[in-house]
Amino acid sequence: MTQHTTTAFDSDLREIGDAIVDMGARTQKQIVEAFDALVQGNARLAQSVRVADAAVDGLQQDVEMKAIGTIARRQPLAADLREIVGALRIAIDLERIGDLAVNIAKRAEQIGDEKWADDITVSLKAMTERVLGQLRRVIDSYARRDLEEALGVWASDEEVDALHNSIFRQLLTYMMEDPGNISLGMHLLFCAKNIERIGDHTTNIAESVHYIMQGGAIPGERPKISAIPVNNPAAYH
Repeated sequence: MTQHTTTAFDSDLREIGDAIVDMGARTQKQIVEAFDALVQGNARLAQSVRVADAAVDGLQQDVEMKAIGTIARRQPLAADLREIVGALRIAIDLERIGDLAVNIAKRAEQIGDEKWADDITVSLKAMTERVLGQLRRVIDSYARRDLEEALGVWASDEEVDALHNSIFRQLLTYMMEDPGNISLGMHLLFCAKNIERIGDHTTNIAESVHYIMQGGAIPGERPKISAIPVNNPAAYH
């Protein structure tokens, strides 16, 4: 590339990277507000999460268009191409994280101001804080090209799985003790599953950071704890 072309290409990459970081901040805010809406029974806050999703979707589309345009104009090779492809993958995962936060907000609207046991709130909060911490770390690893930090997020996914399985058993017991809790309990089960899936997308982002920096997949299997089989009620006891 000529100096002019290289400078223009670097500018394109900065714009893409800035959009990714912006998406990361916005999805973190969505997760926080969706959880708060859920535990507070705040329909207005839940609605704001849904409205905010349009901006996240727009940023994902901006990253896609910028990436396609950059590839067409600059025809990057090797590491430069990995930067663009990796950013595209990360943007898709962040957009899906935003969708999952919206799913929680929708459940919050359906639940309204129904109350449940405090220990369930504590468990859901612990799981939410865990995935939020992972998301912050992995976006920071992308911005700073910190491979060690990305690998740390990737290796910690089983911690989220363990929290999810624990909440699953907790909620099942809650519903079995009082059939009147079944509708509420099912809503909360779906919320917990959405939080767990946010954790999965966060580890996907860690894999994309590794791809950008190393040019391949992370060696070995992702640490994972099997989900409780929903077709085997005995597994919940």
